[in-house]
Amino acid sequence: MADTAADKVQFSSLNLDAQILRAIEEEGYTEPTPIQAQAIPQILAGRDLMAMAQTGTGKTAAFTLPLLQRLLPHASNSASPARHPIRALILAPTRELAIQVEKSVETYSKHVQLRSTVVFGGVDIRTQKPALAKGVEILVATPGRLLDHVESRNLLLNQVQILILDEADRMLDMGFMPDLKRILMLLPKQRQTLLFSATFSDDIKKLAQDFLANPVTVEAERRNTAAETVKQSVLMVDQDNKFDVLADLLRTRGIGSQALIFTRTKLTAARLARKLDREGIPADAIHGDKTQLERIKALDAFKEGKITALVATDVAARGLDIDQLPLVVNYELPTNAEDYVHRIGRTGRAGASGEAISLVDGEEERRLVEIEKLLKREFPREKARVSSAPHTTPSHRPARPSTPHHGKKPAPKDEWFMKPYEPSQAAPKAEEQPSSTPDKPKKQTAALLTRKPVNH
Repeated sequence: MADTAADKVQFSSLNLDAQILRAIEEEGYTEPTPIQAQAIPQILAGRDLMAMAQTGTGKTAAFTLPLLQRLLPHASNSASPARHPIRALILAPTRELAIQVEKSVETYSKHVQLRSTVVFGGVDIRTQKPALAKGVEILVATPGRLLDHVESRNLLLNQVQILILDEADRMLDMGFMPDLKRILMLLPKQRQTLLFSATFSDDIKKLAQDFLANPVTVEAERRNTAAETVKQSVLMVDQDNKFDVLADLLRTRGIGSQALIFTRTKLTAARLARKLDREGIPADAIHGDKTQLERIKALDAFKEGKITALVATDVAARGLDIDQLPLVVNYELPTNAEDYVHRIGRTGRAGASGEAISLVDGEEERRLVEIEKLLKREFPREKARVSSAPHTTPSHRPARPSTPHHGKKPAPKDEWFMKPYEPSQAAPKAEEQPSSTPDKPKKQTAALLTRKPVNH
């Protein structure tokens, strides 16, 4: 374990170039966060690293700043692509995170002659080729799209000096391992490897040893903990009542108060967003079936305040950086307890306060217990209050598809069907109908057909 950084460390004392310090200053920062103060000296010394810290504590800058410093000797203003080979590769598990990381690289490299770009799936691969053809020193990528470019011979990785795995726990799970192994075979064996994440299981730590050389471990907070700035609570509620509890919760927080809402599946995310929208709560969803353009459009609308609720699967738990997000709601608890930490880390970022509320039914309580084991804490179970009063937007309510509850008598859909049969009043009305509405297409057609034989 690396030594804890001394109090009141300044960026100016971390051996960073004046042009990098200038970019940091322009962003309004003077003091590094704990993870930055611990990680930057180790990276500048060329050590392999495993770094753990909460989301929103500056992990991206913790590897971006020393990365730029280490690549400065290769900075060049030459137009020749040969002078700009890929020297640093940053891998991220999701498109959103890859885009966010590359923006951070752009921000801190604006005063130095180092190029960067990002490649990810969900968009036409041909649109990404021109930036690669010009040459970049720093490439941010999702694994699948990176291999697409390798197979298309759009890039070479034989000069990579630094490999960074952001959200490394997800990068090292079995879903990504086949792609990751292929990528590692394309890289030089002599390189620096950095792993950053908010969580590391013991199995992942063992797996990481296979491609790290004498790594240093830095840990700004206790491993697998949630940010202290986030108030966490649990509401016990039956599955059938979850939507009404959520809608009431969003309404009581007032106009303009936004929430990021997590579900386990893409189908639930899409349906929930549509139901909220019909209830008069502007909402949209982002999940794996949406195109990258649709996901960016929804995220931008949320950041601009055009929608109140953004419903997402865990594809959004990592990589979403939203300033001053007040509330995260777990509409469904995640399958993996570690994902809970990443979900609620979307609020309470950069020292701001936030709130995370989980709506839990009886069948999900086992997942809640797993989360409590991970965080080494217990949550009080509060019974959610289900409002029986009609919502304030009745015009939207009829549009909601109703699902009959088992064992309950469904409400009548039309009061007319509940009235007693009255033949003496209904029959005359039926006879008067053709003459009172002679212009109706069906009645007019019938009259023409009966008269046709008479004319002959």
